[in-house]
Amino acid sequence: MLISSAVTDYLRYCAIERQLSTHSLEAYAADLNDFHRFVGVDRSVSSIASADLGAYLSDLLERRRLSISTARRRFACLRTFFRRTAALAQAADPFHGWRLELPRRKGLPRCLSRSEVRGVLSSLASTRGKVTSSIRPVLIGARLMIATGIRVGELCKIRISDIAPEGTRVRIRGKGARDRHVYVSDAVLQSELVQLLECRAKERSKVAHLFLNRLKRPMRPQSIRRALRRYSEVSSNRRRITPHMLRHTAATLLIERGVDIRFVQKLLGHSSISTTEIYTHVSDEALRASLERADVLANLVT
Repeated sequence: MLISSAVTDYLRYCAIERQLSTHSLEAYAADLNDFHRFVGVDRSVSSIASADLGAYLSDLLERRRLSISTARRRFACLRTFFRRTAALAQAADPFHGWRLELPRRKGLPRCLSRSEVRGVLSSLASTRGKVTSSIRPVLIGARLMIATGIRVGELCKIRISDIAPEGTRVRIRGKGARDRHVYVSDAVLQSELVQLLECRAKERSKVAHLFLNRLKRPMRPQSIRRALRRYSEVSSNRRRITPHMLRHTAATLLIERGVDIRFVQKLLGHSSISTTEIYTHVSDEALRASLERADVLANLVT
């Protein structure tokens, strides 16, 4: 089987059987097609050997000088792809006996400061309009992301039936077909969700999604990204802000407030607590406050 056919089959498998998000499918397609272009468009899956993997790694790091994290991501995608082709007896797994040894750099997630969070929400709220206009769902969506740490893709998938009548609980359709519930404790946000539910009920629309754009179609992640980009362009520090930074910020603020990491793991939908543990290293504000309270030098006994 040609690599092109195998890639098409694999992406269909990821979409239907694994129920991966559109974002994940696009990333997988980009990574697999990059490898496909490197080895040649007329190559078959069975012709790929460990030597091809090594040559591709050298091309990524030495010729194109891509980051190690990018190389690791692409090889993780290739590993799952070839594991499936081997399981289907389409070809031997070229990763068998070949081990990728690249250092794993644990970078800190990019979070927003409290003043930046206030600035983002103030900027989104400054555009006035009815709750059914395009800006209000974006504002409510941003507030919900900051309060619960949900992904922007998960936000756009929320349906009317996923919201509790009081606006206190939201069902989230997570990655890998893993559903979970997040809880809204802020009274203002609860009220906004209830108002949005009421407006959607009056519209009698056949669209089941809660968040709609001005064309009355399901809101897409690009709507949130554009709103945050507009804020970034007019803010004083010109810092680029992304939807995923809202998720990182939510997790960090929860850890700083003393919420058990296992609860944060469940809230974020992480399958492994090791993914959540990175947030225990970024609570700089909590560290600063603790050091100020301790004030070692001031409390020295002379």
